[in-house]
Order: sequence, then structure tokens, then C-alpha cells
Amino acid sequence: MLGKRIIPCLDMTGGKVRKGVRFDLMEWEADPPSLAARYSEEGADELTFLDITASSDARAILIDVVKRTAENVFIPFCVGGGIRKISDIREILLAGADKVSINTAAVKDPDFINEASRVFGAQCIVCAIDVKRRPVNNGNPDDKIVIDAKDGMCWYEVVIEGGRTPTGLDAIQWGMEAESRGAGEILLTSMDEDGVKQGYDLAITREFSERLSIPVIASGGCGNPEHIVDAFNIGRADAALAASIFHFNEYSIADVKQACKDAGIPIRP
Repeated sequence: MLGKRIIPCLDMTGGKVRKGVRFDLMEWEADPPSLAARYSEEGADELTFLDITASSDARAILIDVVKRTAENVFIPFCVGGGIRKISDIREILLAGADKVSINTAAVKDPDFINEASRVFGAQCIVCAIDVKRRPVNNGNPDDKIVIDAKDGMCWYEVVIEGGRTPTGLDAIQWGMEAESRGAGEILLTSMDEDGVKQGYDLAITREFSERLSIPVIASGGCGNPEHIVDAFNIGRADAALAASIFHFNEYSIADVKQACKDAGIPIRP
């Protein structure tokens, strides 16, 4: 069995790492390459960089940050935010990234996933899906997959442009379509849980993990190592993304990996 992955997430805007709560940014900031180098040394399995305002600001991602990171980090890292064209992917990979994460552009033009996977291979293409719970009050909404979540019966809507724009898309259906179009992984982020540190949305994480055959990365809500254990044991995720617990030195990557080992979860050394 493949070991589960622990992935620190670096949300960037304006060339700095920032931290958000439900996609609203806090004042804290850090230098991306320096923080990435620290996590690499501490034993992270991968890193994820997300330029969280690139799509909403309609600008390109910061390539110089990618290059500076690649010079000092020797574990795989994924870069997302503001990727709209095949040429954007090529530029990011040539700058040193191993994968790209596409979100808004994929929703607006689903064929973009097909083309990106064909040109670069599925292993390079992560489809990021940001979701928001929508309670069901009066019967099941048409064409939506309803599941029993923490707030009762809900369906999950895809939101894009850094959580600013609802799409009406059912998240589970979109995840299955993204897989069929050639996405190699799903980065699933709960907007409701993001930065709250009360744990991942395990209901939607498990639903994705059981319906899809590609890896699912849990994101949004980690507050301690036990939440990551739950993401693996209950949510059936293949990897767990976390930010606050690492950025603010609340827990180390070693703490998280030890908690996983103690719970009998196969973890990378």
C-alpha cells in the first residue's frame, strides 16, 4: 500500500504566503521559498503553492517564486492559481514545478483538462475543487447528489475564483467528470471549514474518495494531527493538506507523521 502524504500548503498573494479563514486573508505573511525550504527539510512529502488571488485578479502566477523555490526544494511541489492556458502550464513546469493545479479555468472550459492531460500526462494535472455545503430543506434538488453531512442532508456546490463565484455545479459530479477527462488527482477544499481548524469535512472527502479511482487530497480545516488521522481513516483521503498548524509552529510534520504511525496508517518515512 502506498504511504499517505502530508502536504503543507502555501497560499500566496502579492508574492507572499498568507493565511486565510474561509478564504478571507489574515495579516500574517511569509516568504514562499524560505517557508518551502523549511518544510522540505522537516520531512514534508510534497508542497502545494496556490496563488489564491491570481484568478480573481485575472493575472498570471508569479513565476519567479516558482523558480526560487525549485532552486532550494527537492521534493515534489504543485503550483496553482491563474492557470488558463497550456502555455501557462508549460511555463510553470519549466520553472521547476512537478505538477499544476487547475480550478477556475477547468470549470469554465472542461476541455482544458483533456488537453492538459494529453500534453503533459495525468500525473501533472491536479484538479482543484473548492466546495461549499448547501443544505437541503424541501426535498432533493434536481440533478444534485445529496449526502448526510455535518449540517444534515446537503449537496455541495463548486465555487471558483477564490471562493467568490458560485457555479451551480454539483461538486461530486464535477469531480467524476474531471477524472474522466484526465485529471490525475483531486485537491478537495471545503470553504466552510477552511482555516477554522475544527477538522476536515469528512463526509464530502469520503464521498469523493469512494466514488473516484484517482487520489483525493483533503484540504480545509486541519487543526491538529488527529484531524489528519481522521482524514485518512474516515475520509479515506490519499493525502492531507494543512497550513496553519505548520505555519504557526503548533505542530511539526514529525508530530503529524508520528500520530499517523501510532494510528496504524501507512506513512512515508
